[in-house]
Amino acid sequence: MTVIAYDTEFLEDGKTIDLISIGLVAEDGREYYAVNKAASKWRLRRRIRKHAWLMANVVPSLPKAHGDWNLYMPKRWLFNYSDPCVKPRDQIAREVAAFILAARPDAQLWAWYGAYDHVVLCQLWGRMIDLPKGVPMWTNDLKQEARRLGNPKLPSLPGAREHNALDDAREVLYRLRWLREQHPPAQAGTGLDRVAAAVHAARGGEAPRPIQGFA
Repeated sequence: MTVIAYDTEFLEDGKTIDLISIGLVAEDGREYYAVNKAASKWRLRRRIRKHAWLMANVVPSLPKAHGDWNLYMPKRWLFNYSDPCVKPRDQIAREVAAFILAARPDAQLWAWYGAYDHVVLCQLWGRMIDLPKGVPMWTNDLKQEARRLGNPKLPSLPGAREHNALDDAREVLYRLRWLREQHPPAQAGTGLDRVAAAVHAARGGEAPRPIQGFA
């Protein structure tokens, strides 16, 4: 399994979820970042402008103008619409699918409080049944995993920009690695696994009897 950590920034109103930006980081070293070009268009742009939290927290992390362009970029622009990371949604969908499917042998998706992120990700391709073959149908939630392991205080990635989708994805992978260092897989089983291990040790190495789950 190849871990792919990801994060999305989006606008949701309780009925719809509109992608603003997405970042993915694979443990094999690959990274991907894109901003939805629709966020530069009037319909989504005006809704973002009316959203105080997005304006204060997400918009500042979007691509900025550099050099002389910083002097001439129209003031009405929310961010640098001419940045190469700004792409049409259908192009982002193709590139994200290619990024995930390039993982060998399989991709394992992780996100932080990832319920909405998974919906935003899957809706790149439309309906649930339109999910490309090979793209996981679920996302592992780092918060849930941390809670399972005792809910330790997780470290922050030094230098990460909060609410920048790529930096947030990097931090998810950083924290997942930290968790695994603190709780190696052999120690990170279920409660029943730990009971079985204890019985095994108490019997001097005798094979433990199968533990039945609960109906």
